Amino acid sequence: MKLTVIIPVYQVATTLRRCVESVVAQDVDDSEILLVDDGSTDGSAALCDQLADEYANISVVHKANGGLSDARNAGLNIARGEYVTFVDSDDFIAKGTYKGLLEALDGKKNAGFIEFPIIKDYGGPAPKPLILTDEIYNDSDDYWLRGHAYAHTYACNKIFRRSLFGKVRFPVGKVFEDAYTLPLLMAQCDEIMTASTGMYYYCFNGKGITQTATGRQLEDLLEAHLKYIDSGNKIDGAFYAHVLNIQLDVYELTGKEPKLPVMPFKDNYKLKLLHLIGLKKLCKINKLIHRMTKRYH
Repeated sequence: MKLTVIIPVYQVATTLRRCVESVVAQDVDDSEILLVDDGSTDGSAALCDQLADEYANISVVHKANGGLSDARNAGLNIARGEYVTFVDSDDFIAKGTYKGLLEALDGKKNAGFIEFPIIKDYGGPAPKPLILTDEIYNDSDDYWLRGHAYAHTYACNKIFRRSLFGKVRFPVGKVFEDAYTLPLLMAQCDEIMTASTGMYYYCFNGKGITQTATGRQLEDLLEAHLKYIDSGNKIDGAFYAHVLNIQLDVYELTGKEPKLPVMPFKDNYKLKLLHLIGLKKLCKINKLIHRMTKRYH
């Protein structure tokens, strides 16, 4: 089996067929599509079974609701492909995306996975395209930092060698689960590839986690990045500034004691101010500025 595509399904009766048919249209020989129904009650479960009747390479798993990570893990537990990728059931893939990427991976036996372009918030008021170049990273730190992978840890725009998931699963009960998981996969890779071809359409959802994240949920994202830092990985000023912004948002929404260790980066005004007044005061000032800005708009 060449490729397993895992599609978690929950309350997506209106978008599931579009998603699945975009995957079927990839025309990859010897592939399987696993639809993991995560306790849907809107007709999605029946639609999964209907799609499995229509397409020979589709299998369905029906399970109690456990969340996105649990659904992906259920798919991983039975996946048979040499490679595995993930598609969210309200998104879709451009035709012809997977075939060329699989050929590229087959040609680089040391590459653990390949990342390809994505348009985030497609169909929304401010779509955000991620354009990549054809590149091979021989060092995971280089991919994380120079490639700014920390800003696009999505599992959906990557094809992985399934062997990377031998002891790795997505963290159940966490949001921003990809930020926890990607570094664990990177650590096993001798090479990581990016491609300029293909496209994943990450469709806009005004009620989705990236649009409505609470302070508690952003704490998960902060925790994931703190784990990366605490593991002794190489970091730079741009990544540290990225994590600092998450810390500032968490403090603004929760008021909890800041957790980010102060490190010797002074790449922008926030980092310079951090060294002048300290993290806790910077968090308080940032929160005050945001309150004043909201008051006068």
